[in-house]
Amino acid sequence: MLSWLVVLTILQLSVYPSLKKTFGSFAFPVAFPASLLLFTLISWYCGLAHIPIQAALVPFLGLAIWHVYHRAYRIDELKSEWHWEALFLLCFFLMLDLRFVNPTISYAEKFMDHGFLASVIRNPIIPPLDPWFAGGSLNVYYYLGYWMLGCLAIVSGVPSTIAFNLSLPTVFALSAVCLYAIGTLILDRFRWLPLIVLVLPNPALIFQLITGTAVNPAYDASLSWLGTRTITNTINEYPLFSFVWGDVHAHVVSIFNQIFLIFLLLFVYQRWESLDRSAKGVVMILIAISLGSMPLFNTWDVLIYAPVVLVIAFLVLWRNRANIDRATWAFLFAVPPVSILCYLPFYLQLQTNTGAVALVQTPSDPLEFLMVNGIFIAIFFALLVPEIRMRPWLLLAALPFAIAGYVAAAIAIIPLVYFAAKRDRSPAEILAVFGLAILVVCELLYMKDNMGETYFRMNTVFKCYLPAWLMLGTAAFVMIGQWLSAWNRIPRMSVRNTVIISVIVICLLFAAPFLIQYNSGYGTGTLDGLAYLSTTHPGDAGGVAYLRTLSGNEILVEAENGDYSYYSRVSSFTGIPAIIGQPFHEFMWRVDKTGWFAERKTDIRNIYEQPDQTVPLMKKYNATLLYVGDSEHERYMVNLPDAGLTKVYSAENTEIYRLSE
Repeated sequence: MLSWLVVLTILQLSVYPSLKKTFGSFAFPVAFPASLLLFTLISWYCGLAHIPIQAALVPFLGLAIWHVYHRAYRIDELKSEWHWEALFLLCFFLMLDLRFVNPTISYAEKFMDHGFLASVIRNPIIPPLDPWFAGGSLNVYYYLGYWMLGCLAIVSGVPSTIAFNLSLPTVFALSAVCLYAIGTLILDRFRWLPLIVLVLPNPALIFQLITGTAVNPAYDASLSWLGTRTITNTINEYPLFSFVWGDVHAHVVSIFNQIFLIFLLLFVYQRWESLDRSAKGVVMILIAISLGSMPLFNTWDVLIYAPVVLVIAFLVLWRNRANIDRATWAFLFAVPPVSILCYLPFYLQLQTNTGAVALVQTPSDPLEFLMVNGIFIAIFFALLVPEIRMRPWLLLAALPFAIAGYVAAAIAIIPLVYFAAKRDRSPAEILAVFGLAILVVCELLYMKDNMGETYFRMNTVFKCYLPAWLMLGTAAFVMIGQWLSAWNRIPRMSVRNTVIISVIVICLLFAAPFLIQYNSGYGTGTLDGLAYLSTTHPGDAGGVAYLRTLSGNEILVEAENGDYSYYSRVSSFTGIPAIIGQPFHEFMWRVDKTGWFAERKTDIRNIYEQPDQTVPLMKKYNATLLYVGDSEHERYMVNLPDAGLTKVYSAENTEIYRLSE
């Protein structure tokens, strides 16, 4: 953990002095996400060129030495930035506390997330090897989040099983710093309010906690899903759930980058005219890197944020239309292509199957819609009461949507129209327009995929609602902060009382994971995500530990038995590719055009059950290792040949064989 934090600190401090001229008092917080994105970009090209990942640290160390030589690190300045560092560490350790109580790589998407992370750490090349598809790579998926975290683990010497539990604390802390920077940028008081975005439950969870029943009766009323299956046949995640649930999944890792880009765009909107040419160039480079990283972090994000960048650029250009300089033109026309050029080889390698856009025939139930987004919409309506009284005719904008049966869209369109119709829109109101527009579009359109007719819009709502939550929540709490400041009836709290309340709240937050049954029946008290194997699966604990010591190009054979089960665990825990892991995941990414879906599963069975086919089929997939543990005996009638295999490991009813030839 300490070595992980040391690397993050080196990256951040090396970049910080270079940002002071552009961002002023915001240079220190901006350096947190900016340095990590730069490290990710440089390390990605190291992987592409097959250069050791440690080389990615060289530019940062060189930059730090340069700043030391020019005395850019002043003790008094660093002391003045203590609150940013304190916020980062506090949020990091709060989330680490949560992972310490429930560290296991044991359910949901955790097998996939760790498998990708372990694959990167084991063999850091571009594109990374797919641990669930022997002979394939992750050029079918957006893998940059795993690459970023895996490379951090490589340079800090952290094994994947612990890096897994350091990842979400890092993302959470970076997100908190960016949200507090947004509050500081826009608000004079109550700058902490945007941080609520990360810990706010949706109305459905509040309803569940009060009543003990689910809003949507189609799902179990238990708290296992924490209000994320509210809108029928969709997933409605929000940050609190995502971080508590604990999947190091693409949409969660991307949260910090989304909030960072929101800060950069708000900074541009607020201060563009006060920046000189070089400062504008620095801001545009960071926007391009942030936007350019999105297709690799979570491709859905770029579909949302690319239009946002263009709209903000157009608004800045329009505001300066009487005297437009080259930098302003560049913001509109240069940033998008530069963002693509940042990771151009990724697009050349990409082999994915994208669907068309279609019209939603079954929109959201209005009550279910409000049980997900109602808090923000209620805040907007409350703040817009004077505007509604002045221009009630704008309410008619909702009429076409309501008549067509899209009642949820009609609800969202009302505050959207009122914010958009304002002559002098604040940054928070512009952000609210973007968030509301996402909700409206999700009610009208969806991206076709292979999830079937019942869950036809599950992915669209799943992937789009999280950015909407970040935008709507940030906008809503900034507006509340502005309203409270204008109201000016809340006295300022003394430093003593602020410290006392802060300490009490922090202690309660640290204690909460230990007071709530949160470990899902697995072990606790460690940051090693595989520690639980020693008691629940002792045979696999030893076998996996042995395989994790191996280096070089290996491919293994292990039992397969569908998705979201304990099967495919060896490839997930080691990063060594298996013939096929969780097959439906691979089907979603690759589509079965050659019949591999059934063929690979049949071949695995034959390897274990037909001795005369074991060696030939292993050679077919270039497999070097055959794993036989409890799961293999449960799944197959194991019958191995007498020749062609050499036993290299045996303990606790687990055996590992190596192909003799």
